[in-house]
Amino acid sequence: MKTTFLSKTGLFVGGIALLAAASLPATVSAQSILTYKGKDREAKLIAGAKKEGALTIYSALTVNQALRPLADGFQKKYPFIKVDFWRGSSRKIAQKVLAERRADSLVADVLEGSGLSQIMIKAKGVVPFSTPYANNISKKYRDENNLWVASRFSYFGTAYNQKVIPAGTQPKTYSDLLNPKWKGKIAWRIGSETGALLFISNLRMAMGEKSATAYFAELSKQGLINFKGSARTLVNRVVEGEYPLAIQIFAHHPIISAKKGAKIGVQMMQPIPSVNGTIMVPKGVKNAHAAMLFIDYYLSRAGQNVLKKARYFPVVTGIDPRKELTSITPRLANLKENYVKPETLFKLRKGSQKIFKKYFKHGKTVVVKRKKKKKKNKK
Repeated sequence: MKTTFLSKTGLFVGGIALLAAASLPATVSAQSILTYKGKDREAKLIAGAKKEGALTIYSALTVNQALRPLADGFQKKYPFIKVDFWRGSSRKIAQKVLAERRADSLVADVLEGSGLSQIMIKAKGVVPFSTPYANNISKKYRDENNLWVASRFSYFGTAYNQKVIPAGTQPKTYSDLLNPKWKGKIAWRIGSETGALLFISNLRMAMGEKSATAYFAELSKQGLINFKGSARTLVNRVVEGEYPLAIQIFAHHPIISAKKGAKIGVQMMQPIPSVNGTIMVPKGVKNAHAAMLFIDYYLSRAGQNVLKKARYFPVVTGIDPRKELTSITPRLANLKENYVKPETLFKLRKGSQKIFKKYFKHGKTVVVKRKKKKKKNKK
């Protein structure tokens, strides 16, 4: 069995608007495969996938934690399909896919990420698909035009270093973050759909525009550190003590670190912002049969249990997250949640960007460059 990790080379451009011009429609045969509902659907997909023999996934999932195990599980079930995958942020996935289509060299067959769907829909870069496994997911988390299905849930909290801030003394509410003692000690992620912009959008929805604007004016006095890097890297910086506090963090990351012995805690401030990841098929997909088999697998109990084991939050009804995540799962911990739909997140984006630029853009900015990874082969 062989899974290949694609290197991050080429095909990146500066903006989404430029990429939206790309247009290579999916062939009629490919589209009919993606939406086929006949009783012989699985047999037809398997027969077609054997001829294709390949599948490429672009995803924002952490590689070793979830993406590689998903690819391995799928390839174990369908050993005749060679699986390749590439990991990047949702925005970079969109840039990469649409740039490939501009060059008439689409590689991806399946797309997965948070904050990705509306970028791709606006660019007309994805096509409808149908899977019986979507019936196990609430309609609330499915696109009405069948362009995406929820792939996972994400909840956000505040990470804090327990050596610097003993448990029980951490800020517990959004108002607590305004205490002068936290000045210069709070970091948040920028350059991500689920970082500072989601934090701002969440409070605009929860407080109303007037109260939220007043709150951000006060929060800006706290000298927030604009961290441009991955969520995991920021959590690691909190563990190391570089930043005592990090707001708008994927809530499961500190718990994973704590399980490994790190002195880090997570505080869930209500309302807790939540989003769902989405899984989609790019326009012009080459391996449509294999793409649908993977989406079926991903949304099956087997695929969702891979996510559960990796400490992600499954979307399929009846599969709860791991026990150690119960305290940060709103419906299980009786916490107030603010679910931000993909289209709502996209709609609020410009307004939240304006607020960020007005109040926070000129704060201290830390940019973390990712190390280039060599091409890896797993046998």
